[in-house]
Amino acid sequence: MTAAVQTRSTLPAERSILRERGQREVFCGLTSIVWLHRKMQDAFFLVIGSRTCAHLLQSAAGVMIFAEPRFATAIIEDRDLAGLASADEEVERMAAEVMRRRPGIKQLFLVGSCPSEVIKLDLARIAARLDKRMSPGVRVLYYSGSGIETTFTQGEDACLAAIAATLPAASADQAVSLLVVGALADVVEDQFRRYFHDMAVRSIAFLPSSRGGDLPAIGPGTRYLLAQPFLAQTAAILDDRGATRIDALFPLGAEGTSAWLMAAADALGVSPQRARAVIADPEQRARAVLEKWRSELRGKRAFFFPDSQLEIPLARFLWRELGVDPIEIGTPYLHSAHLAAELGLIPAGTQISEGQDVDKQLDRCRHARPDITICGLGLANPLEAEGLTTKWSIELLFTPIHGYEQAGDLAALFQRPLDRRSRLKV
Repeated sequence: MTAAVQTRSTLPAERSILRERGQREVFCGLTSIVWLHRKMQDAFFLVIGSRTCAHLLQSAAGVMIFAEPRFATAIIEDRDLAGLASADEEVERMAAEVMRRRPGIKQLFLVGSCPSEVIKLDLARIAARLDKRMSPGVRVLYYSGSGIETTFTQGEDACLAAIAATLPAASADQAVSLLVVGALADVVEDQFRRYFHDMAVRSIAFLPSSRGGDLPAIGPGTRYLLAQPFLAQTAAILDDRGATRIDALFPLGAEGTSAWLMAAADALGVSPQRARAVIADPEQRARAVLEKWRSELRGKRAFFFPDSQLEIPLARFLWRELGVDPIEIGTPYLHSAHLAAELGLIPAGTQISEGQDVDKQLDRCRHARPDITICGLGLANPLEAEGLTTKWSIELLFTPIHGYEQAGDLAALFQRPLDRRSRLKV
């Protein structure tokens, strides 16, 4: 875990955090490749790992045998481990093969894994050497998706941090005014772009962008707005480069989306009247849709296992907009500076836990018998077998859930497991 991830700001005295350090149940950072490669249309992700890494990615992505996705795994063989082959040369050969087969690729990511980390393969140095050798317009970057070092959403953080470190520098008057940080579905990005355009915010960019050549210049005049709560390392790099973070709720649900957009408008000098006029209709539509789901979910009790770092914003959404009571909110890492606004809206008596001791948390969950448990795939089936209703947390990353138009879809993701359970009982 990086120093940036460990940063803590002071929490309110009345908010106690249970910090646990024990066995964890999480996906590794390689999983983020599944949504990143869909977002970045001219990028290729070459994982340097084992057959287990390859199987994980194939399973998570649901890739059929005749498809050719923009990711692959360079398998570390016994001869590599024994030193009978030059790992550097093998990686460079496979990178060259990728570029020969996929000439439209403009960004090549070498992605570290548990095996490559264990054998101390210097992929950063290999990436730097390859970057100098590639044709103009092609970039080679490195980041680690190792499960030893990351949970599955931190893979995105590491990837975006690698990009952020290479963004062009600019003076205050030439830098992009607003940088929205975090992978969003194209339909969601288009909606947000339209709202900002209607607020007369013209100098705006998104990280990551669909095309590798669309790199915004940043500098002291850049304000950045996090779309995801797990981007601590990326935020630290943007801070170091002179950009300023806009403090806001995250854009989940009508309330979160409005607060997120209004915070950006205020930071960029847009009048509150103009900003409110832009968001009034979509906000009203979202609230109307959520009221229908609220009638079905009100009074339910939810328990969050730590997995995605989305847990606290999701719990705020469930509590304030759907009437769902969060019993415990577990999160892998708690960056309280980025989540201060969210934490202020969580019920005072709710247990918040950081890190995990999975056996202890399982005991608390079994004792509480929540109506719905949000957890990783590894825990879902065993808990279902014990009669608990579960929601896969990873689905919340694969599904567009940000913004007004997706608020109803987000609510539905929590209602469907309950509906499934009631049908099974019938």
